[in-house]
Amino acid sequence: MISVFDLFKIGIGPSSSHTVGPMVAANAFLAKLGDDLINTCQIIIELYGSLSSTGRGHATDTAILLGLLGHQPRTIDTTKTKQYLAPIYQQNQLSLDGRHTITFDASQHLLWDDNPLPAHPNGMRLTATLTDGRQISQVYYSIGGGFIKEAEQMTQNESGLEQVSYPYPFGSAVQLSELCQSLGVNIAQLMMLNETAIRSDDDIKDYLTEVWEVMQGCVTQGCQVDGILPGGLNVRRRAKALYEQLSKEYGKSSDGGLLAMDWVNLYALAVNEENANGGKVVTAPTNGAAGIIPAVLHYYRGFIPSFSYQGVREFLLVAGAVGALIKQNASISGAEVGCQGEVGSACAMAAAGLAHVLGGSVAQCLNAAEIGLEHNLGLTCDPIGGLVQVPCIERNAMASVKAINAARLALRGDGTHHVSLDKAILTMKETGMDMMDKYKETAKGGLAIHASTSDGRIHIVNVGTGFSQC
Repeated sequence: MISVFDLFKIGIGPSSSHTVGPMVAANAFLAKLGDDLINTCQIIIELYGSLSSTGRGHATDTAILLGLLGHQPRTIDTTKTKQYLAPIYQQNQLSLDGRHTITFDASQHLLWDDNPLPAHPNGMRLTATLTDGRQISQVYYSIGGGFIKEAEQMTQNESGLEQVSYPYPFGSAVQLSELCQSLGVNIAQLMMLNETAIRSDDDIKDYLTEVWEVMQGCVTQGCQVDGILPGGLNVRRRAKALYEQLSKEYGKSSDGGLLAMDWVNLYALAVNEENANGGKVVTAPTNGAAGIIPAVLHYYRGFIPSFSYQGVREFLLVAGAVGALIKQNASISGAEVGCQGEVGSACAMAAAGLAHVLGGSVAQCLNAAEIGLEHNLGLTCDPIGGLVQVPCIERNAMASVKAINAARLALRGDGTHHVSLDKAILTMKETGMDMMDKYKETAKGGLAIHASTSDGRIHIVNVGTGFSQC
């Protein structure tokens, strides 16, 4: 079982696996050092596989350094990133957890290796040398959605999460459906029965409300800022201009009945432009797919008369159940299964959540999730320049509309469908295993090699720092 607290993380852009996960790993390494932190004289950071090949564009180095400074994804002030990192790049001084300063030269102490470690494409090793000559070293894997595992947990097949005894665990959509039927509850109610086994009802409601508030703030911020996104691709932010245009057209009948779709596109663009800019977002279930659930929730708020804040919380609980199934039985990591694991998962989650708040049965919600996932199977992760911009931003908009359509299709039926959600998840996993590595967040295939800047080159600049890392 995976809690909605773990699945929906409040964090920093542009990537959950390449930014949030490495920052979490750095926090874990500080905890591992413990009392030896003040005896540390050197830190070596080694990035492997996908964390190396697209890490510069995803600000992986920035994230680890911020984590070693003591910052955490949920609480960091993303407007002060350059200020936090200035002593490192200008003075070669790294203050571990803000308590102990050591010399750190990124050109010598931060190493990149495109060859992956054996257990997962997103591997990293942090090594501390102490004043007495001892070394403390740990390998971490960032497995998608901001989740990390130590190397030992990978070999022992451990989840990396705190082990909790939930009263109604489920490992498949069939089990989820059977539990709901036997208990006479819907998916949101079942999720609450599990969540309240470890947290108070108020804590759950407060966190889900906070998640919704961060999503709304991300959309609002994205609609207020224009200009060029960092990184070197010269991608222009479009959300502000689109918002101004749609605001003038609101209520007019010349839209062909599709104005709602334009607003959904806007919501997704706004979130993913903020994510690409290194802003505060919610991993849902990843940063690369962070715009889909907020966009569909904003559709629910703006175009469905029955909208309620309780509905938002139930939407997130149902979406969380679907996301948990996908993560348990396949993957939400673009480096592991391609973008079908990120955008495809988010599309399925949003479709199920929307179907629920529109009055769908358990069977209809699972059907909506299956439709959303099925029609993203085979989707590659081929970000141009290793940046979470092209095709990622528009891809979120497309999947948001697809999620709404999946929910509507499911609600027009009785919940029966030829392909089950469990089979779609298994198919996604097997498709990801068959997919060539160059299509899995390495920027070595697909659009990443067939598109470039106007001068024929792709200039990679670290998203989080603004310092050139070409």
